[in-house]
Amino acid sequence: MPENDRLSGCLDEINLEFVEREATPQLLMKLSIQLHLAGLSLSNTVSFLGVFGVERVRSTVHNWVHKADLQPESGRSPNHVAVDETVIRLDDEQYWLYAAVDPETNDLLHTQLEPTTNNALADRFFADLRDKHDIDDATVLVDGSASLQRACRKHDLNFRYERHRNRNSIERVFREIKRRTICFSNCFSNAEAETADEWLRSFAFAWNQLI
Repeated sequence: MPENDRLSGCLDEINLEFVEREATPQLLMKLSIQLHLAGLSLSNTVSFLGVFGVERVRSTVHNWVHKADLQPESGRSPNHVAVDETVIRLDDEQYWLYAAVDPETNDLLHTQLEPTTNNALADRFFADLRDKHDIDDATVLVDGSASLQRACRKHDLNFRYERHRNRNSIERVFREIKRRTICFSNCFSNAEAETADEWLRSFAFAWNQLI
């Protein structure tokens, strides 16, 4: 897809129904949301708005992203799904990030942020993943995680232990998620896990559309 089509398509999918008394032109709001999720810092996004004579603070842009409630597209039918869990930190607190990636497209299919890791949470992650996408005929690529392998068996999913090759895609995604999460945490040191979870879903939307 041509780059300009991807960009305009992404803008069309940003819903601003939450806007009530916001003087900022909606096109600039959409561009600001898009630029920030694609990697531009909040400070630089604010500077971008300033070029057009719009003075806003970082928290305003963050609120736009939060209220837009962007999420990855559902209803996909991938042939393979790479699934992993990893530790990330928010404001010196440790959380577990579950994520599923289509290794053929590198698109994020689903993310879930939890305070710990256990069998029940792995089961719920796969249940939510199956609700969002048709993965019953897909091969799930997992590492040595016992809880993920157990969840695959419980949901009667085909899975294969694979540490390299197709799993390289999810490792790349995780590295970028960790980098961006550190930036998010540095900007909003008191952000709650629920807010970070919503931000991760918005990031997944941008990753699939733009990055």
